[in-house]
Amino acid sequence: MELERGTTLVLGGTRSGKSRVAEGLASAVAERSGVGVCYLATGPAPDGADPAWAARVAAHRARRPAGWTTREFGRGPGGPLDLRALRSALAETTDVCLLDSLGALVAELLVGAEDAEDHAAGPDEPGPDGPGPDGGVGEALAGLLEALRARGASGRASVVVSEEVGLAVHPPTALGRRFADQLGALNQAVAAMADQVLLVVAGRVLPLPPAPLVVAPGSAPLGAGPS
Repeated sequence: MELERGTTLVLGGTRSGKSRVAEGLASAVAERSGVGVCYLATGPAPDGADPAWAARVAAHRARRPAGWTTREFGRGPGGPLDLRALRSALAETTDVCLLDSLGALVAELLVGAEDAEDHAAGPDEPGPDGPGPDGGVGEALAGLLEALRARGASGRASVVVSEEVGLAVHPPTALGRRFADQLGALNQAVAAMADQVLLVVAGRVLPLPPAPLVVAPGSAPLGAGPS
């Protein structure tokens, strides 16, 4: 399980060990390539309201080697997630980029879009239980995909962590369904362009083969987009 350049997608469920696998892979690639590691964190900054989340972020920070560069892009006191700054970091960094995670990124974008939608609707007009702002989120994520493609084309290594969706009960809320739809589509798009896709289950790593070009009547080939 080695990669000198290009993009690796590391998928897994909650507490599967996917972040540890991604960290080990990024460290090994950086050491062989003679570069550093730039850790790109997308979750919200701890604010004291959620001690469990704060402890989880602290554990992630403590695991990172002192020589790594960390950049945090999640929502915090400074405002919402800055996707433009994240794309710039991917474009400019020559070190191995470890992006953790796509799930947190999609959640942050959807929450920000829902807040904007509710604000526009007014205090007495709840936002619709429908497509809502997802089109804008999809457009924002397209820029992220392009940044990852450009890194791979230039020979720079990226390790991307994401949560595999659809392994639990169907989300009971509109926002939960939007999250599953957007993250599932994003996972498929990143997997289609990645040089290597790994599935982590209980800390064990399963390399996934390329998607077969199976075409059903009226549909696109598997791996070409969301199903």
